[in-house]
Amino acid sequence: MSERIDRVAVVTGAARGLGQEFALALVAHGYAVAGLDVADQDETARRAGTDRFVPLTADVTDPDAVNAAIGKAAARFGGLHIVVNNAGVYPPIPFEDTTPEDWRRIMRLNLEGPFLVTRAALPHLRAAGWGRIVNIVSAVVFLGPPELVAYTASKAGLVGLTRALASEVGVDGITVNAIAPGLTRTATAAGSTGADGGFARVRALQAIPVTETPADLVSTLLYVCDEGSGFLTGQTINVDGGSARH
Repeated sequence: MSERIDRVAVVTGAARGLGQEFALALVAHGYAVAGLDVADQDETARRAGTDRFVPLTADVTDPDAVNAAIGKAAARFGGLHIVVNNAGVYPPIPFEDTTPEDWRRIMRLNLEGPFLVTRAALPHLRAAGWGRIVNIVSAVVFLGPPELVAYTASKAGLVGLTRALASEVGVDGITVNAIAPGLTRTATAAGSTGADGGFARVRALQAIPVTETPADLVSTLLYVCDEGSGFLTGQTINVDGGSARH
């Protein structure tokens, strides 16, 4: 049996890191949330402590799995209004060591995944006459750091998707924006940078010399999802402690 909720969100990559914190923040502010991930979301569900969070297993690069999960989310809560495309991969690889398989894997998860999720969700947002699409990109699109060429290209592509899609769906009462974090302390980032070397290097570039955490991004997410943010669209909001000043 479905349950009608005023605002329903889908958050990809909700098992851990940024996605987990985003899902929990939305639940805490009264949204119903469906988490999409290939990993176990038991910890997210436990922390949410409410049936307004529903974990759904889906590979965001699999069109059939995405369509099924989005359909389940909309049926469970009686609609869909917000999409947070957060799932992604962050592999530092020197450009000449990047294989075609590496390139395709990064592009599929970081760029094609948001395309598939958004495409599946868009009819539900249009039917509601209101929507927020939020793409999680990265401050690397402004900085172009070494060993992240494929990752930077994938996130730059997502910025382009954000801008173009905003033009297409604004007439439907739907906004599309991107949030660009700096290097944020998550288990994934820590495993990629090794010890504290990466975080220390980035802190030295920032105006605010403190390592970013997922909690530092929550207020921006809530802002772009808010009812009052209907005139904000096609934008990339940089939240990186001032390492990229543009």
